[in-house]
Amino acid sequence: MCRLFTTNPVELGFAHDYSPDPGTDQAALLWNGDSPDGTLPEEEAACAYVGPQTVTEVEATKRRSAVKLAALTLSAPATAARVLERAAAEAMEFTRQAEATSLGSGTLDHLDLAVTEFNRAYSLRPPQAVFDAVIDYRRKVAALLGGRHTHRQERELLAFAGWLSELLAWLAHDLGDARTGLAFATDAFVHGQQAGHGQLCAWAMDAAASINLYEQRPGRARDAALKGLIEAPTTHPLTVRLHAQAARAAAADGDADGFTTAFRAAEDTHRLLPPRSPRRFGMDVLPLADYALTSYPATSFIWLGRAEQARHHAEQALATYEAAPAASRSPSREAIARIDLALAHALLGNPDDAVALGHQALGSARVVDSVRHRAGDLTALLNRRYPNQAAVEGLSERLAAACPAPPAASPEA
Repeated sequence: MCRLFTTNPVELGFAHDYSPDPGTDQAALLWNGDSPDGTLPEEEAACAYVGPQTVTEVEATKRRSAVKLAALTLSAPATAARVLERAAAEAMEFTRQAEATSLGSGTLDHLDLAVTEFNRAYSLRPPQAVFDAVIDYRRKVAALLGGRHTHRQERELLAFAGWLSELLAWLAHDLGDARTGLAFATDAFVHGQQAGHGQLCAWAMDAAASINLYEQRPGRARDAALKGLIEAPTTHPLTVRLHAQAARAAAADGDADGFTTAFRAAEDTHRLLPPRSPRRFGMDVLPLADYALTSYPATSFIWLGRAEQARHHAEQALATYEAAPAASRSPSREAIARIDLALAHALLGNPDDAVALGHQALGSARVVDSVRHRAGDLTALLNRRYPNQAAVEGLSERLAAACPAPPAASPEA
């Protein structure tokens, strides 16, 4: 710019001249506004005389300003164009980075299909086989999360990771490993939070509530149910189930009033459910709420010692399970309903009916750890109340045969 106008930076107004000015003493006198009428006092006015040198400086300043404006006028269009051109290129790069991903075009669709199939296989195939397949996919999703993906894809991957972990929690529970089940339930909850998926968080806490109940930790089971209720949609069948979980936990803790309050909340929520039931990976979840309103109180009344009420709800639960469509039926839940009914008969003085129902339960196509656990409750009660009976001993032997052998002890070093 200096070469263009053959001058220096001070003249163009781009720098300040700090050299001494002979007229500084007089020009530095400023109006201090002390005069009542706003004018300078006479003696100050005399000192504030503007001489020729001052006028020359003012004109030079005006000239520099004009030159500066002219320079900006000449340079601004070209400079602005270059800035905008660079900004457009940067915007394109920002977009490219936001869309950059290492995921294949069909990866997320494939994961959705896989999780759907795993949920369908859960009640139909041996739990160990399903666990092995699901854990393999869970590791794959973890690897995908460590790769490059968009923010939207990350949320979906986090959700798939959570759903797989929620299923692994149930499978570990079925295989008798509560510690692993609770670890995966926690993992599912955390990934649900990261994905902003409250419903997934609620499902994870439903699993945690059941696992804690079977581990005889009703307080933790209740806490998990309440934690899930914070996340669950108010008009979702899962909310009914979580209230029923809290009721069952109260009964396990011997709290009859707490059971009544929580179960009433489950019934009230069930009445307010919308006509169309939501689906979970293509499966209707309303039967899960119906089961919770029949099966959970049956178990609860057993624990509270109310045999007749337990029998009534167990019969309802068994009828509900048997009437369900084939795709929604759960052999393990049906087996537990038969055991609840058997326990009620045992409490009511009908050991033969109790033994018969126990054999039916152990004949289920899916005898998982929760079934064996409840069958153990049945045989313990029968052996206490009706000792030395051949039928009772036969049921105990069948249960022992259904239990997996304990792992072999590792050799000492």
